[in-house]
Amino acid sequence: MAVTVKNISDDELFFGHKACGGCGGALAVRGALKVLGRRSVAVVPAGCMSAVAFNYPQLCFANNAIISTFAGTASMMTGIEAGLRALGKKDFQVVGFAGDGGTGDIGIQALSGAIERNDNVLYICYDNEAYMNTGIQKSTLTPFGARTTTTPVGSKVQGNRSFKKNMFEIVAAHGITYAATASVGYLPDFLNKVEKASKIQGTKYIHVIAPCPTGWGIKTEDCIEVAKEVVDCGLWYLAEFENGEFKLNKRPKEFTRIDSYIKRQGRFKHMTDEDIENVVKARDQKWNFINKYFN
Repeated sequence: MAVTVKNISDDELFFGHKACGGCGGALAVRGALKVLGRRSVAVVPAGCMSAVAFNYPQLCFANNAIISTFAGTASMMTGIEAGLRALGKKDFQVVGFAGDGGTGDIGIQALSGAIERNDNVLYICYDNEAYMNTGIQKSTLTPFGARTTTTPVGSKVQGNRSFKKNMFEIVAAHGITYAATASVGYLPDFLNKVEKASKIQGTKYIHVIAPCPTGWGIKTEDCIEVAKEVVDCGLWYLAEFENGEFKLNKRPKEFTRIDSYIKRQGRFKHMTDEDIENVVKARDQKWNFINKYFN
């Protein structure tokens, strides 16, 4: 049954945390746990969600939850899932919540191993496009042009000069059981993908865009609108990978303006018209690929 505002649980399993106002990552965790329920076990590595939620005595998970090593989210999930099965436990879901750095950089080896073994776990990457918890450093999922503390803006450097790594397609290349992209700007789509993943045996991966107002330089109240706009302007797409095939969930008839999306964010304010044109070209090239290979 599709998750809607009328049937979603009133049970709150993630609350009272110390996340910044308008945090997209906190919203992603809250929503996912409302779908998965109290029979879920959350694994959270070093990052924003562990920093804001495990502040004794104000622990913010009402379900079972544990902090993992930065690199070991997926390996700890594997161990918990195997242990619960060995104890005869049934009807549970082991879920990991890791940021873009903890997924695409530090944790990719453990994630790759879990997919290869097809462990029955759900890995959710909340992507705020930098190492926000430790001061806004670049990750390999930081977009082109973004200002971070490790890609500063000055006379010789103009922000990040590399393009965002595509973790969704990297995961799909493993032949994973199920993978999907999402955005907190399209929350029903994300929640329904979480529900779908929870009913599938094997390794599942969901990559959700979750803006960080602090790191992105946007107003706290604009988180959802910006998370929607990144999809509407074509810099992020909503899709699934299942049974060896890609499926596009939303195909915009016409893209909104990329420059409008970029210029409202403090991290991009230095970008030139040439920089923006490079982003547009990369967007168009990606959509040529999507239109060719996605159903």
